[in-house]
Amino acid sequence: MRIEDRQPRLAITPEVYETKLRVRYAETDQMGVVYHANYIVWFEVGRVEMLRQLGFTYSEMEKQDETHIAVVDVRCRFKAPARYDEVITLRTRLLNVRKSLLHFGYEVLRDEDGALLAEGETIHIVVDSGFKRIPLPQKYLPSFRKAAGKS
Repeated sequence: MRIEDRQPRLAITPEVYETKLRVRYAETDQMGVVYHANYIVWFEVGRVEMLRQLGFTYSEMEKQDETHIAVVDVRCRFKAPARYDEVITLRTRLLNVRKSLLHFGYEVLRDEDGALLAEGETIHIVVDSGFKRIPLPQKYLPSFRKAAGKS
Protein backbone atom coordinates (compact mmCIF):
# COMPACT_ATOMS: atom_id res chain seq x y z
CA MET A 1 0.00 0.00 0.00
CA ARG A 2 1.33 3.43 -0.95
CA ILE A 3 1.70 6.17 1.64
CA GLU A 4 -0.73 8.32 -0.34
CA ASP A 5 -3.38 5.61 0.03
CA ARG A 6 -3.00 5.43 3.81
CA GLN A 7 -3.04 9.13 4.59
CA PRO A 8 -6.05 11.16 3.48
CA ARG A 9 -5.11 14.34 1.67
CA LEU A 10 -6.64 17.61 2.64
CA ALA A 11 -8.37 19.11 -0.34
CA ILE A 12 -7.02 22.59 -0.93
CA THR A 13 -9.41 24.43 -3.17
CA PRO A 14 -8.20 27.81 -4.38
CA GLU A 15 -10.91 30.37 -5.04
CA VAL A 16 -11.67 31.15 -8.68
CA TYR A 17 -11.68 34.76 -9.89
CA GLU A 18 -13.32 35.40 -13.26
CA THR A 19 -12.79 38.19 -15.75
CA LYS A 20 -14.52 38.53 -19.13
CA LEU A 21 -12.78 39.94 -22.20
CA ARG A 22 -13.76 40.47 -25.81
CA VAL A 23 -11.09 39.51 -28.33
CA ARG A 24 -9.93 42.61 -30.18
CA TYR A 25 -8.99 42.54 -33.84
CA ALA A 26 -5.44 43.68 -32.99
CA GLU A 27 -4.98 40.51 -30.91
CA THR A 28 -5.45 38.22 -33.91
CA ASP A 29 -2.93 37.03 -36.48
CA GLN A 30 -3.11 36.50 -40.23
CA MET A 31 -5.00 33.24 -39.69
CA GLY A 32 -7.74 35.08 -37.80
CA VAL A 33 -6.93 33.55 -34.42
CA VAL A 34 -5.54 35.13 -31.28
CA TYR A 35 -1.76 35.42 -31.47
CA HIS A 36 -0.18 33.23 -28.79
CA ALA A 37 1.63 36.02 -26.89
CA ASN A 38 -1.70 37.67 -26.08
CA TYR A 39 -2.57 34.86 -23.68
CA ILE A 40 0.32 35.97 -21.46
CA VAL A 41 -1.12 39.50 -21.49
CA TRP A 42 -4.53 38.06 -20.57
CA PHE A 43 -2.95 36.19 -17.64
CA GLU A 44 -1.76 39.56 -16.35
CA VAL A 45 -5.26 41.00 -16.75
CA GLY A 46 -6.57 38.07 -14.70
CA ARG A 47 -4.01 38.62 -11.93
CA VAL A 48 -4.63 42.35 -11.71
CA GLU A 49 -8.40 41.88 -11.60
CA MET A 50 -8.03 39.12 -9.01
CA LEU A 51 -6.12 41.51 -6.71
CA ARG A 52 -8.87 44.09 -7.21
CA GLN A 53 -11.45 41.48 -6.18
CA LEU A 54 -9.33 40.75 -3.09
CA GLY A 55 -9.74 44.40 -2.07
CA PHE A 56 -6.53 46.10 -3.22
CA THR A 57 -4.74 46.92 -6.45
CA TYR A 58 -1.35 46.05 -7.81
CA SER A 59 -0.59 49.75 -8.20
CA GLU A 60 -1.31 50.23 -4.46
CA MET A 61 1.14 47.44 -3.66
CA GLU A 62 3.77 49.21 -5.76
CA LYS A 63 3.15 52.74 -4.46
CA GLN A 64 2.28 52.13 -0.81
CA ASP A 65 4.55 49.19 -0.02
CA GLU A 66 7.25 49.25 -2.72
CA THR A 67 6.23 45.67 -3.47
CA HIS A 68 6.31 44.13 -6.94
CA ILE A 69 5.49 40.60 -8.06
CA ALA A 70 7.98 39.79 -10.81
CA VAL A 71 7.28 36.94 -13.23
CA VAL A 72 10.02 34.28 -13.12
CA ASP A 73 8.25 31.49 -14.99
CA VAL A 74 5.31 31.35 -17.38
CA ARG A 75 3.67 28.41 -19.17
CA CYS A 76 0.73 28.23 -21.53
CA ARG A 77 -0.89 25.18 -23.15
CA PHE A 78 -3.13 25.92 -26.09
CA LYS A 79 -6.22 23.76 -26.58
CA ALA A 80 -8.37 25.55 -29.18
CA PRO A 81 -8.23 28.91 -31.00
CA ALA A 82 -9.90 32.10 -29.86
CA ARG A 83 -11.11 34.38 -32.62
CA TYR A 84 -11.89 38.06 -33.14
CA ASP A 85 -14.95 39.42 -31.30
CA GLU A 86 -15.49 36.31 -29.18
CA VAL A 87 -16.11 36.85 -25.50
CA ILE A 88 -13.77 34.84 -23.31
CA THR A 89 -13.78 34.11 -19.62
CA LEU A 90 -10.44 34.17 -17.87
CA ARG A 91 -10.35 32.13 -14.67
CA THR A 92 -7.52 32.95 -12.29
CA ARG A 93 -6.53 30.99 -9.19
CA LEU A 94 -3.76 31.44 -6.66
CA LEU A 95 -2.31 27.93 -6.46
CA ASN A 96 0.34 28.61 -3.84
CA VAL A 97 1.58 31.43 -1.65
CA ARG A 98 4.82 31.41 0.28
CA LYS A 99 6.87 34.05 2.05
CA SER A 100 8.10 35.64 -1.18
CA LEU A 101 6.60 33.50 -3.94
CA LEU A 102 3.19 33.41 -5.64
CA HIS A 103 2.00 30.72 -8.07
CA PHE A 104 -1.05 31.48 -10.22
CA GLY A 105 -3.08 29.20 -12.49
CA TYR A 106 -5.28 30.25 -15.42
CA GLU A 107 -7.95 28.90 -17.72
CA VAL A 108 -9.18 30.71 -20.81
CA LEU A 109 -12.66 29.63 -21.92
CA ARG A 110 -14.88 30.63 -24.81
CA ASP A 111 -17.96 32.19 -23.26
CA GLU A 112 -20.39 30.94 -25.91
CA ASP A 113 -19.81 27.22 -25.39
CA GLY A 114 -17.47 26.96 -22.38
CA ALA A 115 -14.70 25.39 -24.49
CA LEU A 116 -11.27 25.40 -22.86
CA LEU A 117 -9.01 27.47 -25.13
CA ALA A 118 -5.84 27.54 -23.05
CA GLU A 119 -4.52 26.89 -19.58
CA GLY A 120 -1.40 28.20 -17.95
CA GLU A 121 0.60 29.11 -14.89
CA THR A 122 2.87 31.90 -13.75
CA ILE A 123 5.30 31.94 -10.86
CA HIS A 124 6.32 35.25 -9.30
CA ILE A 125 8.79 36.37 -6.69
CA VAL A 126 8.10 39.34 -4.46
CA VAL A 127 10.69 42.08 -4.93
CA ASP A 128 11.26 45.71 -4.04
CA SER A 129 11.88 48.43 -6.63
CA GLY A 130 15.57 47.44 -6.76
CA PHE A 131 14.60 43.83 -7.64
CA LYS A 132 15.79 42.58 -4.25
CA ARG A 133 13.69 39.64 -3.06
CA ILE A 134 11.54 40.57 -0.07
CA PRO A 135 8.78 38.90 1.94
CA LEU A 136 5.20 39.65 0.99
CA PRO A 137 3.98 42.43 3.32
CA GLN A 138 1.96 40.98 6.17
CA LYS A 139 -1.12 43.04 5.32
CA TYR A 140 -1.61 41.08 2.06
CA LEU A 141 -0.93 37.62 3.43
CA PRO A 142 -4.44 36.86 4.78
CA SER A 143 -6.07 37.75 1.44
CA PHE A 144 -3.57 35.70 -0.55
CA ARG A 145 -3.82 32.72 1.81
CA LYS A 146 -7.62 32.81 1.62
CA ALA A 147 -7.50 33.00 -2.19
CA ALA A 148 -5.19 29.97 -2.22
CA GLY A 149 -7.60 28.02 0.00
CA LYS A 150 -5.26 28.10 2.97
CA SER A 151 -7.20 30.25 5.40
